[in-house]
Amino acid sequence: MIVIPAVDIRNGNSVRLKQGKVEFETIHSTDPVFTAKLWKAKGAKRLHVVDLDGAISETNQNSKIIKEICGSVKIPVEFGGGIRSMERLKEVFKMGVSFAVLGTAAVYNPLIVKNAVSKYGADKIIAAVDVKDGKIAVGGWKEISHIDADEFIDSLKEFGIEEIIYTNIARDGMLNGPDFDGLEKILKKNIKVISSGGIKSVDDLLKLKQYEKDGLTGAIVGSALYTDSFNLEEAVKIVEL
Repeated sequence: MIVIPAVDIRNGNSVRLKQGKVEFETIHSTDPVFTAKLWKAKGAKRLHVVDLDGAISETNQNSKIIKEICGSVKIPVEFGGGIRSMERLKEVFKMGVSFAVLGTAAVYNPLIVKNAVSKYGADKIIAAVDVKDGKIAVGGWKEISHIDADEFIDSLKEFGIEEIIYTNIARDGMLNGPDFDGLEKILKKNIKVISSGGIKSVDDLLKLKQYEKDGLTGAIVGSALYTDSFNLEEAVKIVEL
């Protein structure tokens, strides 16, 4: 299991939101590239980069920043936010992204998932399973669909997806611990999972690591990175033994 720091970008800044709500935004840096380099310097072997403007309003205004991050850190970058077409997917990989994360597009246009996996391979395409009250959220989490999370994962597997990022939206940015119950349920579906949302400490990561044998491949850390109680260098050394 690897520890994956998150770099969320909005209006050119590195930010953190609570439960995906922009009204609860905290700007941590006006230089997301510096933030990405910082986490790499502290031992990160992979980054999770999200274009919040892309996810919410489908703009590509942060593309230059994302390209610069990929060119600067020299470690794999998984990227999501506003990838709604094969054309945009092609642009994303040209920017140097290692893994593309499909969310809203996978809900409204499932065929893009099949085409993406067919063209780039299952090892390059990750699906975002963002859940609120058992249903899938879309459009930067602004809308809750009628689609059941279990059914959504089954459909993703049919289209060739082998790995997902699971986020319980109620936990995201709240520092109240991961959704272990939801995670256990999803891991029973025999799919690789990256856990996201709620992580507050190294202890949380060690508890997650126990699910490695069941298919947990990574854990995304966001808000905890900016607290005194979490040390990324320590977390990487302890968890990735």
